[in-house]
Amino acid sequence: MRGLFDHVHRPRWMPGNGGLALHTILVDHTDNQRIYIAISAGGIYRTNDGGLTWTAQNQGIRAMTMPDKYPEFGQCVHKIVMQPDRPGRLFLQSHWGLFRSDNGAENWLDIGNGVPSDFGFAMLTHRRNPDCVYIIPVESDEFRCACDGRLRVYRTRNAGASWEPLFRGLPQKRAYETEVNVL
Repeated sequence: MRGLFDHVHRPRWMPGNGGLALHTILVDHTDNQRIYIAISAGGIYRTNDGGLTWTAQNQGIRAMTMPDKYPEFGQCVHKIVMQPDRPGRLFLQSHWGLFRSDNGAENWLDIGNGVPSDFGFAMLTHRRNPDCVYIIPVESDEFRCACDGRLRVYRTRNAGASWEPLFRGLPQKRAYETEVNVL
């Protein structure tokens, strides 16, 4: 994809602790020319022309280590998912928050209220419910284990307005598991 390789931002993407990885590619099944990518320390980019040109789609995503807390690019995105029945709706887990977009990543809304930590990597949408997403928060950047030593999956059924912990069958004492990224 020359359009991405030659993008004007590329020389200024700065690797984080996980390097500089393009880790997620989402193709809009209603328009296969629209593709979203997530770069670990670059942010979200979208093409509407099959990869010829790319635009940064990070409006509203925090980057706490940067002078401008809401830069055009440079966000440390950990995971992005698209709801299959509603391709304009995306959810994002970054280094500093949980976010939702309802307009094809034009802007992002913070939906991290109600979880013990908005840091994490695992995120999954429900196949049929566009308001339902699952995450596994971890304590922090410094301590990447289950929050409070209790392994819980958090679910929202209202697009991030509130979250509920799911823990039946999961260890709730001294459970310092490190999460595994799920597809």
